[in-house]
Amino acid sequence: MVFGYSSYEYLAGKNQASSKSPGVAQAEEAPSIEEEKEQYKEDFQGVDNLDDKINVLLLGSDQRGDERARTDTIMIAQYDPNNQKVKLASIMRDTYTDIPGYGYNKINAAFYFGGPELLRQTISENFGVEIEYYSIVDFEGFTATVDTIAPKGIEVDVEKDMNYQDGAGTIDIDLDEGAQMLDGEELLGYARFRHDAEGDFGRVERQQKVIKLMKDELLSFNGVLKAPRLVGTVQPYLDTNLGTGKVLQIGKDLILNPVETIDTMRIPTSDNVWNERKDYPIGLVLNHDESKTKEELQAFFEDEKEDEE
Repeated sequence: MVFGYSSYEYLAGKNQASSKSPGVAQAEEAPSIEEEKEQYKEDFQGVDNLDDKINVLLLGSDQRGDERARTDTIMIAQYDPNNQKVKLASIMRDTYTDIPGYGYNKINAAFYFGGPELLRQTISENFGVEIEYYSIVDFEGFTATVDTIAPKGIEVDVEKDMNYQDGAGTIDIDLDEGAQMLDGEELLGYARFRHDAEGDFGRVERQQKVIKLMKDELLSFNGVLKAPRLVGTVQPYLDTNLGTGKVLQIGKDLILNPVETIDTMRIPTSDNVWNERKDYPIGLVLNHDESKTKEELQAFFEDEKEDEE
């Protein structure tokens, strides 16, 4: 009975994704994108940190047709099943970093140059944090995830009016201040908005807030029931080297031992960043004390502070 229900929901989600997304329906007509995804899996050389913790590189991709994908969202998620803890570190896209083989550039350029593997190497060599897995979801996949787990929307306290349209017509954000239910497209706009005095700093904070809200929805009773449909819905939009067995294992652990809070941080931290207004060919960057950034990120993912308490 349970297997039949799960199979039905999974197939329903997959069919729903294919019918709603022209990009998914046309996947066979764009083999270059699929080949690129397969290449990511072949190239990625994830490193097991040998401490029973699972580190995943989470990337948000703005895939446009056959163009090489870009990523404006870079996060390292750590799941510690032994202590039932989840940590999430956001790396700001303009962080000035030494990319192996390419020299100093904005860190999101690593993904453009060499996909998740080069980004993994960049993080390892600059910050000393090893990553085992990667997961890339495009914006359509994000909206589909939200609309599947919360068909009536997710309640968000929008802290200010947010209005922005880009010249290409691909971004249309129109949100009013106040508590309200946001559907997938609206929540994506909320998470992407950066056209105010806070810029990317505010956007990263909102992205972490959205992750926490989605975690609560996923681990609710209704969210658990929708899990099979969610897997089918998101699969066409998701590129990951996390095998089905590992995903099911993590999902089972989280359902049986729910994580109440997610610890978050952003790098560079507020006291370790400055905008150096030099005429870089790559534009304005976020300069930082690299050794301090490394220390802060490593300390965040270690348990030294927790053991002292």
